[in-house]
Amino acid sequence: MDLSLFSETSTWISLFTLTFMEVVLGIDNIIFISITAGKLPAHQQAKARRIGLLIALVFRILLLLSIKWIIGLKEPLFNILEYGISGRNLILLGGGIFLLVKSVLEIHHKVEKSHQEQKDSTDAGTTKSSFNMIIFQIILLDIVFSFDSILTAVGLTEFVIIMILAVILSMFIMLAFSGPVSHFINKHPTLQILALSFLILIGLTLVMEGLPEGLGVHISKGYIYFAIFFSLVVESLNIRFRRKNKQH
Repeated sequence: MDLSLFSETSTWISLFTLTFMEVVLGIDNIIFISITAGKLPAHQQAKARRIGLLIALVFRILLLLSIKWIIGLKEPLFNILEYGISGRNLILLGGGIFLLVKSVLEIHHKVEKSHQEQKDSTDAGTTKSSFNMIIFQIILLDIVFSFDSILTAVGLTEFVIIMILAVILSMFIMLAFSGPVSHFINKHPTLQILALSFLILIGLTLVMEGLPEGLGVHISKGYIYFAIFFSLVVESLNIRFRRKNKQH
């Protein structure tokens, strides 16, 4: 490993840029982990978030060490009619469909059940099996989000060591902020619905990008993150407005 590259300014710029991009791309992962872990008792939620993000870190590093395999996933495995289906297509389609189904079911669960019923179901979910099931769901989505993250990293730099450092730094940042984000989302029911709606949007994006070449549509992440940011600003104003009304 040539450490002389760290004496170059461009290396540090690449590291900073890539770390920032990894944090931005990890927002959807934090939202999913926060909502999924929120179904556990309060004393298990932090543990589930840490395990989820650490598993995501391991997946990203393993994928970075298998870049040739990642690139090979773009090659068609088989054909359906005249369209080639690659490993990338299968991963994105599977992850997108899972995210769509999971998010819609969660919205249905929160809308149809009363607050007390949700509390009772959370209190009842103290068994080891429910904890393991939630970790399993987090692992499934970590694979998809990690794949998306690594493709971005490969496009920004050619040095694997910089990619790994950026992934590790971004994960520490996300670990530090996952608690406050999770607490804020779980404290406000309307934010939970909004976050789940974001996940539906992201799931639909994964499905569209997972379609075979010629059918698939690339949707710029910038549009999605702008929509998320704008919606969060509006909902934050709504929360402040409701809080002021309660005080009066």
